[in-house]
Amino acid sequence: MLEVKNLLNEVNSVDELYVYKKIARMNGNVLSVVQVADRTLDFHVHENSDEMFCVLEGSFELETSEGLIPLKAGEFIIVPKGTMHRPVVKELAKFLMVEFEGTLNKENSGDKYED
Repeated sequence: MLEVKNLLNEVNSVDELYVYKKIARMNGNVLSVVQVADRTLDFHVHENSDEMFCVLEGSFELETSEGLIPLKAGEFIIVPKGTMHRPVVKELAKFLMVEFEGTLNKENSGDKYED
């Protein structure tokens, strides 16, 4: 069944910070939205999957071994599998994330991710 979803409506329907809302599945990938503020996760690697961060509102920096990469609303980045990274979020930012089912877990998402 075809279904139209509005990304901003979906992310704004999440009442708490750091709670990942799964909004769709596609070809073994999960699309999730999340609101984050004042959080820097530990460095981590996804060995089996690329990961996409798309900024819906606000901005953040993605830190890798190459340094900090700034991203703002309307921009996205794909982190290739095997790349050490961590998001650095200073002020409220709203994201769409896309990755293989099972890539995100409590250990690499700040402990609020639910399977």
